[in-house]
Amino acid sequence: MNRYLKVIAMLGLGTAALSCGQASQGDKVEGFKYLLDEFADIKVIRYTVPGWEDLSLRQKEYVYHLAEAAKWGRDIYWDQNCEGNLALRRVLEQIVSNYSGDKECAEYKDFEVYAKRVFFSNGVHHHYAEDKFFPACSREYFASLMEAVGAKDEAVLDFVYDRSSGLQRRSTSSEGDIVELSAVNYYDGVSRKEVEEYYKSIELPGDPHPVSYGLNTKVVKKDGKVSELPWCVGGIYSAQISKICEELEKAAAVAENDSQRKCISLLVDYYRSGDLRKWDEYNVEWVKELEGTVDFVNGFVEDYNDPLGRKGAWEGNVNIKDHKASGRSEILSANAQWFEDNSPVASQFKKAEVKGVSAKVINVACISGDSYPSTPIGINLPNADWIRKEYGSKSVTIANITHAYDYAANESPKNMLDEFAWDEQEKELARKYGSYASEIHTDLHECLGHGSGQLLPGVSATAMGEYSSALEETRADLFGLYYAADPKLVELGIMPDKDAYKAEYSSFIRNGLFTQFTRVELGAKNTEAHMQNRKLIAQWCYEKGLADNVIEKKVRDGKSYFVVNDFEALRGLFGELLAEVQRIKSEGDYQAGKALVETYAVNIDPQLHKEVLDRYAALELKPYGGFVNPDIVPVVKNGEVVDYRLEYAESFLEQQLKYGREYSLR
Repeated sequence: MNRYLKVIAMLGLGTAALSCGQASQGDKVEGFKYLLDEFADIKVIRYTVPGWEDLSLRQKEYVYHLAEAAKWGRDIYWDQNCEGNLALRRVLEQIVSNYSGDKECAEYKDFEVYAKRVFFSNGVHHHYAEDKFFPACSREYFASLMEAVGAKDEAVLDFVYDRSSGLQRRSTSSEGDIVELSAVNYYDGVSRKEVEEYYKSIELPGDPHPVSYGLNTKVVKKDGKVSELPWCVGGIYSAQISKICEELEKAAAVAENDSQRKCISLLVDYYRSGDLRKWDEYNVEWVKELEGTVDFVNGFVEDYNDPLGRKGAWEGNVNIKDHKASGRSEILSANAQWFEDNSPVASQFKKAEVKGVSAKVINVACISGDSYPSTPIGINLPNADWIRKEYGSKSVTIANITHAYDYAANESPKNMLDEFAWDEQEKELARKYGSYASEIHTDLHECLGHGSGQLLPGVSATAMGEYSSALEETRADLFGLYYAADPKLVELGIMPDKDAYKAEYSSFIRNGLFTQFTRVELGAKNTEAHMQNRKLIAQWCYEKGLADNVIEKKVRDGKSYFVVNDFEALRGLFGELLAEVQRIKSEGDYQAGKALVETYAVNIDPQLHKEVLDRYAALELKPYGGFVNPDIVPVVKNGEVVDYRLEYAESFLEQQLKYGREYSLR
């Protein structure tokens, strides 16, 4: 549950003047076009990989095989998102590759937009809003395209145009069974009650090292009996996982150190056995490996897509440490105990001893599965609370992704800041400190927020149920917001001065109350965990601060603005809410957690919603961004690989078709 998705750069604020001496545009490549494609509500961006040429040949080979392992998991994630996705994707690949008819007519253009949306979302449900989307072209026209390339399949057509079922990838409905209503391919023939009773029967209350039961399985019912089918070699996704293991073993042969080789060996053992104790062993070793420049994530990790918060979506990430930029993260890590001790939460919910908190700034070289094309800009892992308590965690801020968002935004003539900020003072503060203050908030969120606090003895990590993801992101965001304004950051040389945090406070409130809803259809509820987190915090603080006018809604020329009037009081509200959310998680208070989310995070004011959509439409920006990977290409001379070079994609569709040809098992 510990990945961080920021939306400021995605929404087109553009790059602030990074004048703090802590960040720069040194990784920007002049003449390089970052913005590659735009369609529907999406923009596709290319990212560069700073530091690539500084790697040795062995390190580049290590990255290459880790990236190959990541790409081989692609089919898994498509299938996890919905059972019909893979069959549809293969039809789309056939049409895009082989159709020779009129590609300039309106219906083909509509089909092409649909195809791009499916490729971007790894299926038929919006990657963020999770609602099913449909082609603008008619069923008859779609059928004619299929027939033209020899791919006629009524089952695929039914899947594409069915508006009666599977309308949400992960249902958040308060009416009905969220397991049965969700389109994700994690369950078959079982109800929520049956799933919860099944796991209750196998979990061990009070286990100091609880297994993440259900993380790597599908729950099914056969002959009236509920059971699990594992995702492992010999189980579901056996062929794909075997390919992943092959590439991981090649990577191990050229790893930077013995600890990395041990990590990979444990991960392969886990993939071959499906044993979640092996997964825990791998994560413990992975947390301890801090010496290498190259690192990776590979596995069934985050549970956001599961309505019950148990099943891990497959993802891959291969990255290179930015040694220079990691300085600020290392300072935060070194002072983790101070931040824990001075947190505004009750003492019984704090860790007496913070262990193993490590943080760094990275540049990704490959993203896959749940991290592709849309990727977080910060990650904190592992997710098991007991490992975090006893061994610590790794936190990363992904610099080249954040910067690519900014560079792509600068290629657009319009931005959100000019439209939604109240006055020139607010805009100037954002331009001066905005991007950097946002990165610091990400560092605090990942490095310290997710790693802070503790559960009381006997409280299950799954006690928050379907609200766990939103509440955990709320907790980490509040931790970051509270400390962004602390004089300690200026003392440590992380914040440039005592006012820099105000840019992030203004941006967070503006976004949480208003601008983030450019990504939600009018009349729909707010369902995505990160968006719920931001609305919960902003709405709660707005309402609690009304009497003192802490946050003010202002109207000028018929346009609404949300302005922070008292930054110190707002920090106090962040601290008050942090204390309550930590209490809820530590005590496993499901009803209180549910009340917070349902009261403050779900419903959107319809008038404000319409206004923000109308104003945003006039800017002609795209609210969502995602990426294409650079290809890592071996350079061969006289039969030997002498180097690995990066080649940058020229087309979003071409990368999708290439991955379909090279990393899919028919």
